[in-house]
Amino acid sequence: MTSTALAGLVVRTGPTLPPLSFFKLAAFDMDSTLIAIECIDEIAAMAGKGEQVAAITEAAMRGEITDFKDSLRRRLSLLAGTPATVLDRVLAERLTFNPGARELCAALKAQGLKLVLVSGGFTYFTRHVAAELGMDFVRSNELEIVDGALTGRLVMQDWGDICDGEQKRLMLLDCCARVGCSSEQAMAVGDGANDLPMMGAAGLSVAYRAKPKVREQAMVAINEGGLDRLLEVVRP
Repeated sequence: MTSTALAGLVVRTGPTLPPLSFFKLAAFDMDSTLIAIECIDEIAAMAGKGEQVAAITEAAMRGEITDFKDSLRRRLSLLAGTPATVLDRVLAERLTFNPGARELCAALKAQGLKLVLVSGGFTYFTRHVAAELGMDFVRSNELEIVDGALTGRLVMQDWGDICDGEQKRLMLLDCCARVGCSSEQAMAVGDGANDLPMMGAAGLSVAYRAKPKVREQAMVAINEGGLDRLLEVVRP
């Protein structure tokens, strides 16, 4: 495997990457990948629990807490009793798309790729992001809300209750089967340790402004600029 570097862009692969026309599906993480925030950290900040929750998030994304499910349950328990209206505020006041997110998704859709949003975040936010970017498939966690407040728990869905790294990998493979392509014809884009399983299953793994452990294992690492820089190395 060779490594070439453009300004803020590292490609670790053979002589060339396949053309964009080779790929049929692209799977994306949401928090800190498609959007510029970690939603759970923003909820916590508004609930006065910001430092405690952010410390757990950062350790999990660096891979220092290896059990994502445990780390998420610990963070959610700190948010029990938080008014659900906080979710509205985070969406309206804090959620912004990362540079190039709209442009990359539009370019991939124009080439006929199906788009997958698979997140350890929450459906309240993935619904908005999926609608804005034209996602074809979505999997994320559903916050339990009772009497207008977060309970600190998640709602069980037909696939489980927590979308962790293994669920991300399974979702990518399931969507490939639905589309009728091989996993080699899929690309996966993420930034944290829980994205590595789906990135490892995909034919092309892309790290976006990612943690060191993820940058080191990705075939393409975008360290500067927007997500649409992927189009500089994967051309039609």
